[in-house]
Order: sequence, then structure tokens, then C-alpha cells
Amino acid sequence: MKIRLLIADDHSIVREGLKQILNLQPGIDCAGEAGDGEQVLRLVREGEYDLLLLDMTMDGLSGVDLIRRVRNFKPALPILVLSMHNVSQLALHAIRAGANGYITKGSEPELLLAAIQKVAGGGRYIDPAMTEGLAYQSIFSEEDLPHNSLSSREFEVFRFLASGMNNVGISKQLFISEKTVSTYKSRIMEKLKLSSAAELVRYAVKYKIID
Repeated sequence: MKIRLLIADDHSIVREGLKQILNLQPGIDCAGEAGDGEQVLRLVREGEYDLLLLDMTMDGLSGVDLIRRVRNFKPALPILVLSMHNVSQLALHAIRAGANGYITKGSEPELLLAAIQKVAGGGRYIDPAMTEGLAYQSIFSEEDLPHNSLSSREFEVFRFLASGMNNVGISKQLFISEKTVSTYKSRIMEKLKLSSAAELVRYAVKYKIID
């Protein structure tokens, strides 16, 4: 019996590339595709799939918010995050939100296939490239790493800020107001005890929160 796969990525060229690779596999059926979070939710509600292969950062509804929404509709649907970000903290947020696995887009096709099969079969999978960072995270307590106290949305805003995006850009990306972004930014600076944008970037680089 084939694994019925729903591919979610906001870049059509990525979806086409994935379908070309996966449709060659006798045990996989690319049964649906979505380009944004709203399409993901509609297809999850209307269809039956064995696995959701999900990009972590799409325009609009995405990331941990989308994972949680999918979980509300289909609690048993396995979710494998396929992300361009090799960031252990991002993987932790995805898993805590309900994802069953996390793999980076830089992985070899063989690893992606292994991840799909394992997660669709009820297991969990973490990209081998992430294991060192995840092990580092597990050594320290929540108190030792201030950014662990950030909510999922605060962490998302934090990453955008550290990558150089301004409040206007973040508000458009997350579909929230600039005032809300400013509120998140103030909370982040307070929780991490930072006083400038430069300190924020240095912190993010130090803990490998941005690539």
C-alpha cells in the first residue's frame, strides 16, 4: 500500500522537484499539494493522507501555528517538516507543536525517503545534521538558555529580527500589525536582556538560532 503524501511548500518549483523525486518511488503517492497554510488546512480537512510533508516557513499561516491547527483537525496525521533552516531550536519548536520529524532541504534524497517512511510508519525522525544542536539544547535547563523562555511566536519574530527584517516586513510575513510586532520585539529584548539590534544578532549567532 502506497503512502499518500500531501506536499506543502510555497515555492512551486520545490513542489515540482519533490514530486519528480517521490513519484519515482513505488511506495509513495504524491496525492496532494498546497502552496500556503490555508490550502493545507482545506486539503487536510477534505482529504485522507498518510503524511504531511510541510515547509516550516511559508507566507501567511505557517510554522508552529500551522502545525497546531493541523493537529486540531487531524490529530493522528503524521507531520514531517522539510525546512531550509538547520536550526536546532526551530526543530524543537516544531516537534513540541506536534511534528513527528524534521529534515532539512539540504539532505540527500535517500535521507528524505527514509524520513518519510519512518514518520508515515508511526516513528520519529530528526535530520542527522541536527542531532548535535539538539543534544546541546538538552544539556541546559530552561533557565540556562534565556531564549527557551520565548513563546513560539516570539521565537519566530526573534529569528526574523536577527535575520535583518524590519517590523513592516515581519508584520506582512506573519499577517499581524506592526504594533504587535513591536510588542513582541520589546518582550524578546526584555526576556533575553538585550539592549540593541546588534546584541540581538550576536545572541542569535552565538546560539545558532540563525543559519
